[in-house]
Amino acid sequence: MVAMIDHTPLEETRVDGIDGESQRQAKARPRVMMDITAAIASGIFSGRYIPGGTLPTENDLGVEYGVSRTVIREALKVLAAKGLVITRPRIGTVVCEADNWNIIDPQVLAWHAPHALDDTLFDAILETRRAIEPLVASLAATRATLREIADLEAAWQGMADAGDDLIRFAQSDILFHRILYGACHNPVFRQIGGMIDAALTFALETTATISSDRRTEAVHAHREVVEALRIRDGEAARRAADRILDLAARDLASAKQRGRDGQP
Repeated sequence: MVAMIDHTPLEETRVDGIDGESQRQAKARPRVMMDITAAIASGIFSGRYIPGGTLPTENDLGVEYGVSRTVIREALKVLAAKGLVITRPRIGTVVCEADNWNIIDPQVLAWHAPHALDDTLFDAILETRRAIEPLVASLAATRATLREIADLEAAWQGMADAGDDLIRFAQSDILFHRILYGACHNPVFRQIGGMIDAALTFALETTATISSDRRTEAVHAHREVVEALRIRDGEAARRAADRILDLAARDLASAKQRGRDGQP
């Protein structure tokens, strides 16, 4: 599971004897801390801080970013929880190898610059979906409630009605898969679906610029999943899921090619 962050303000309770300005600064600290966390993470992703190397000291980072050591220390705790850094006695804070990063954590994805997301990540997302999603669809065909099937159809309808609204199309597509993973009623698969949800969001938004004809094909394939669940046909649901993934592979290849060609 991805690491979760406690967003509760660290110093939000009023303390007698502290003036209003100090209170406001205390309340602002969590936001400042998250900004500093994102800045250090960006330095890691950009290669400024290389895997295996050590970060500057807490004092030096505090001077660089104009914040206290306490803020730096809290930021480093967040980065450590997400596998980006590790603190070693007498050595300092070391940048972890990329394989240790919680790359599908929503915040880790958000800290990447959009253009910096590696094609390898998108390939890994698709590979994971190919291993899991057809089975999830097959299980959902026999386990989904009528309410879940109705919700799945509503998400499909959002895709069908999106027209040239690419954001709505991608959001409806993401919702469709979220519902599908829940409808299999397997708590492990449901949690895996939750783990890849953020990564799937990035992948679908990356390929959302596909042509109208290709979006129509995707709509038809998703409709096949809905119909398979409606008639409780697990094998048909599996085939439909495979069809969706074939289309996803094609669209991902096209998106990567556009990137190599410098096209949007």
